[in-house]
Amino acid sequence: MGMDVDVIFKIAGVGIVVAFLHTVLDQMGKKEYAQWVTLLGFVYILFMVASIVSDLFQKIKDVFLFQG
Repeated sequence: MGMDVDVIFKIAGVGIVVAFLHTVLDQMGKKEYAQWVTLLGFVYILFMVASIVSDLFQKIKDVFLFQG
């Protein structure tokens, strides 16, 4: 249960930082950089979620004693 809350806070923290940077860059007229920051934030969260899903599948394999 502790890991779930930690991951949620990490995702929320990255989202807040990305939203702040996007807003600041957009106000400065750097729309291209703002879009890149948003894209990189999304990719970072995507990799984070992919590793969590990988751990989930590994736990499922361990429960059912699959080999391979």
